[in-house]
This record gives sequence, structure tokens and C-alpha cells, in this order.
Amino acid sequence: MYKSYSMELAGRTLTVDVGRVAKQANGAALMHYGDTTVLSTATASKEPREEIDFFPLSVEYEEKMYAVGKIPGGFNKREGKASEHSVLTSRVIDRPMRPLFPKDYRNDVTLVNMVMSVDPECNPEIPAMLGSAIATCISDIPFAGPCATTQVGMINGEFVINPTLGQKDISDLQLTVASTREKVIMIEAGANEIPEDKMIEAIYKAHEVNQEVIKFIDSIVADCGKEKHTYSSCAVPEELFEAIKKIVPPEEMETAVFTDEKQVREENIRKVTEKLSEAFADNEEWLSVLGEAVYQYQKKTVRKMILKDQKRPDGRQITQIRPLAAEVDLIPRVHGSAMFTRGQTQICTVTTLAPLADAQRLDGLDEFETSKRYMHHYNFPSYSVGETKPSRGPGRREIGHGALAERALVPVLPSAEEFPYAIRTVSETFESNGSTSQASICASTMSLMAAGVPIKKPVAGISCGLVTGDSDDDYIVLTDIQGLEDFFGDMDFKVAGTHDGITAIQMDIKIHGLTRPIVEEAIRRTKEAREYILTDVMEKCIAEPRTSVGEYAPKIIQIQIDPQKIGDVVGQRGKTINTIIERTGVKIDITDDGAVSICGVDQKSMDEAAHMVEIISTDFESGQIFTGKVVSIKEFGAFIEFAPGKEGMVHISKICKERINRVEDVLTLGDKVKVVCLGKDKMGRISFSMKDVPEEA
Repeated sequence: MYKSYSMELAGRTLTVDVGRVAKQANGAALMHYGDTTVLSTATASKEPREEIDFFPLSVEYEEKMYAVGKIPGGFNKREGKASEHSVLTSRVIDRPMRPLFPKDYRNDVTLVNMVMSVDPECNPEIPAMLGSAIATCISDIPFAGPCATTQVGMINGEFVINPTLGQKDISDLQLTVASTREKVIMIEAGANEIPEDKMIEAIYKAHEVNQEVIKFIDSIVADCGKEKHTYSSCAVPEELFEAIKKIVPPEEMETAVFTDEKQVREENIRKVTEKLSEAFADNEEWLSVLGEAVYQYQKKTVRKMILKDQKRPDGRQITQIRPLAAEVDLIPRVHGSAMFTRGQTQICTVTTLAPLADAQRLDGLDEFETSKRYMHHYNFPSYSVGETKPSRGPGRREIGHGALAERALVPVLPSAEEFPYAIRTVSETFESNGSTSQASICASTMSLMAAGVPIKKPVAGISCGLVTGDSDDDYIVLTDIQGLEDFFGDMDFKVAGTHDGITAIQMDIKIHGLTRPIVEEAIRRTKEAREYILTDVMEKCIAEPRTSVGEYAPKIIQIQIDPQKIGDVVGQRGKTINTIIERTGVKIDITDDGAVSICGVDQKSMDEAAHMVEIISTDFESGQIFTGKVVSIKEFGAFIEFAPGKEGMVHISKICKERINRVEDVLTLGDKVKVVCLGKDKMGRISFSMKDVPEEA
């Protein structure tokens, strides 16, 4: 016997079935939003994982292609590695929920969301995000929920709650907000230069909707929620902290932690840990949790100094940004390159331009987006933090950071009509000590301008942190957090934008939500910092996009032909267009509306290819002059190829002004000659004359 619960959400019915399927999971909810169906489950291990100092939470968002009536591509014809969209959705579910689990909980927890059908009017991300919260809340897994998540779009200046897939495609805002009963706990946004005040209004519009959803979840939990199970706490014993303070007094820990050199600080902490290990050599129980105890001691020390004394580890003021540097063109022969440095964070971004045919094809559940012409990839090698480990390809963090930078820059990119290129930027992390994703936005902006991409405005990004006390009004917002302040603080609030507005936000926190004054101050602080970075650093390095692409970048000519002539240009089985490509060495793309893009590195070859396309696609009229090659000689005349696959005939009487007896007396195969069009003969063939070509031609 199962139970079903429903509510109206943004004009559509949200239904939750509990006890219908997946009964062996700790918690399961079959979510229906319109005809969109998602199965959300929450499971936990019976015992904690040993010898770990973190909460092992895993979140999966599984896109089943049958949900949209498709068979997966490839040889296996089954779903394989998670798409980037799946990874990003999993991260959006993970980030608001993770802080609500007990900090000393070490049992493995897995949240799985399986998309089983998709209604274009009802985005599957919504039931997945809500389903994870509901499945966890009704389970016996310890969780300080509920939380709810709402998406907001903006079309023609009006907010749209939980926009459809079609509405998202034309929206100036794609905002996702998660909330608890009292506070905002997660923000993710992409925006078309939305002003700060409008963004805050949108955030709290979503927060209001979340409160209605939370009431709905509360009613479900009250009716069928399980009692939370007990667990073995992995908290560090208080007596160990007291013993550590006697060996390493607070003032000694302050001296060890407070330095602007990451390597020096890590060496200081290594010595402290070594000293404590020797002191507790006979106590195996304490030694097993000593690493976590030293971490907690550092955290308490840093938080106390920031909150009470307003002293940051590297000596900066609360609103001060670390030293900045910017340069372009540091990598030769690439299409564009730039490096942005902020303190010990350093990013180099390289831009590559290619024909539109090289745009990335997407195979997912979103029917409105089948390809994208701008790709941003972010790499985080181990050497950037002084560690050594093999590279296993991009993980979820790298995919998330790359998507954030991509989202920040898309609003300022030129359209395909204005700039007919596929564009890829790759951000290489040379050094990391906090907020590399925002540094990659700055480096990518400059790299695009250096490559000659006519972006509308430069974009900069910066991150703010937070340290909170015992009450809601006891807090300090930190501008430009470094790694230590991120690790030991409560918030990483990243905002990117132009001088005129916000293009992207990503907010992660480790506490149970933010008050509105904190959100407003963080957005205000990032705007001030963004203005400074743009004006005093980036625009002094490169003020505007270069007027043309670089020497080694491909050049593109665009011409428009009659769509009915596309078949003539392509030829039977592609013979004509392939001949043009072979002769000139260019790449040619033709769209259904007759837009022809010719891409190459040699301007002469591109012009030749464009000329051929124009000839083939033009209606032939008397008086037109062509240059062609003799490809066949007959008794009655010669056939002249004036474009790939296009021939006309010169009758023997039209070759010379004087009479000739044999065509071979004047022409041989392969000769290049000028001819004038006489129109078409009775059989529809093009007729040429050599003798009537004007002398000035």
C-alpha cells in the first residue's frame, strides 16, 4: 500500500508517491511533475567508513534516453558515462544538502535520481532536486532538513517560476535557489547582465516559493517519515583538544597559521603535527584522529582571529584583494592566450577558433540544445597545489568550474552571424590558492579579446567568504578568499559579471543557510571588487578585442546563396563541393538557409573557393565572363570547365575570329581560357565564345 501526495507548483501538479517502488532503499520517492517522472532514492551504509575524515556523500543524476524516446548513440546503444549536464545537476543537488547532514557522520550515503520520462513543460531537474530532499527526509538517515529548490527565469523583465525547457531557451536569467525554512542555502545562476538589485529580488522570489514546498514536504514527513537512526559519532574527543592546547598553545598555532605563503604555513603545520605525534606516541586512539584534531584546531584559530580581531591569515584588510597581474600573448602560435594572477592563484587560458562544424554535439534529454559553439574547459593538475598524483581526466570539480566560467562568458559572446566560429577556451591552473574558477573567467576574457573574438564587454569574477559567530548578526564577509579561508570559513560566494551586471553566480556554504543581509553584502562586495579588477587590471592589459583574428587562426568568409542552389554546390554525392575542397584546401559549411562559410588559413585559396561557389550558385546570363579549363575536345568544339562540375561548350566557330579547320590547332587539353557566356542552347547547355570576349576583360 503506497501513499500519494500532491501540490500545485508554478501552475503544474507535483505528485509524490511513497511506498510504491524501491522499498528496500532507506527512503524513496517517485516524483511526477506534469508527465516528467523521476525516481529519487536515498540509501546509507549500516556502519561508518573507517579511517576517513569527511562525510562520504555521493549524488547521481541519471539521464535515461528512453525518457525522451531516444536510443543512445554509439556502438553499445546504452547509457554510458554521465554527461556534463548530469554531473552539473548532481552538483546542484549535492551542494545544498551536504551541510544538512551531521558533521560527524561517516556512513556512506548515496542519493540517486533516475529520469524516466520528460515532459518539455516540466524540467526534470526540479523533481530530482526535490525528490532527493524528500527521500532523505522520510528516510531514517540523520538529516537537518527539509530543504527545497526552485528555478527562476526572466522573460521580458518578468520572473518565471520553474520555467519550461522552451522558456529557459529565451530567458535572460537561469537561477536556481535552495532554501531551508529560514535561510537561503545555495544559489546558482547564469544571467544576461542582470543588475544586482534585480538578482537579489529574484533570489528571494525563489525563497518564497521554497517555503511553500517545505510546508508540503513537512506534511509528507509527518505522515510517513521514519525515525532517524543512531550512529557512531566520529567527533574528536574534547579531552584531546585540551591536551593539544597544553602542548601547542593558541598563540603558537596563530603564529603557525598566519602567513601569506601557503608553503610556509603547510610546513609550520607539519612541524606542529609532528610535535603532537611524538607527544601522543603511546595513545593509539588519539593518534588515529590527530589529523582531524589539528585541522579543527587550525579552523578554530583562523575563525577566532578573523571574527574577533578582524585579522586575516595573510595580513590583508577584510575588503582587500590580493596582488593582481595580467598579461596576454604569452603562448606563441596559439590563436589567443592570457594569464591572470591573483596572489598564489594563477590561470593561463588559451583560445582556439574553428569552423562552426567543430561545435560540440550534445546527446541528452534537452531537445532545445543539440550543440554548442562555445566550450570552456578547466584543468586542475596536482602540481598546482604542490601535490603529486596521476591525471585521471576531469572530475566533477573540474567540470563544474569549467561550466561556471562558460556560463559567465556566454552572455557577452558575439552571435554566430557576427562571428561564424566555434570557440574553445581551456583554462590551465598553474597555481592554486583559492578561487581558481573566477581567475579563469578573467583569464578567458582577456584570451578571447587577444584572439580577436569581438565580445560585447569584458567579464571579471571574484569570490567572497564568510565567518559566522553564535548569532545571525555576528559575521564577517571577506573579499577575495584564499584557500585557507575557504577551507575554514562558512561560504564561497562566487560572482562574475561586466560593469553593467551579473552573468554568473555560484554559492556554496557549510552552514545551515544565509540571512538576507549576508547575501546582499556579498553581492555588493563582489561588485566593488569586480569593478576594480576590470578597470585597474584587465582593461589596462587589453582594453578591447583585437580587430581581426591572429596570424595562425583560421579565417572565415561568409557568402549567401539561394537555398535552391545548395544542391548544385554540393553536387551528386558531394562530388562538387569535395572537388572545391580538394583544389583549395579550405573547409566549407553550408546551412539550410544558404549561408556558406569558407574557412582556411590562406586568403587566396579562400577567395578562389568563394569564387567557385558564387559561380556555381549564379544563374547564367549572356555577357558573363569566366575563366575555365579545356577538359574535352570534339570535332565541333571544346568543353570548358569554369567551376567544379560545371561545363560549357565553345563551338569551333566561336574560338577565333578567323576561320579554323581543327579545334586542336588552337586548343589543347588543360589550357586555361577566358570565355563569355552566350546563354543556353536548345538542349539547355551553356554556350561560350572565346572570340567575343571583350579586350578589357
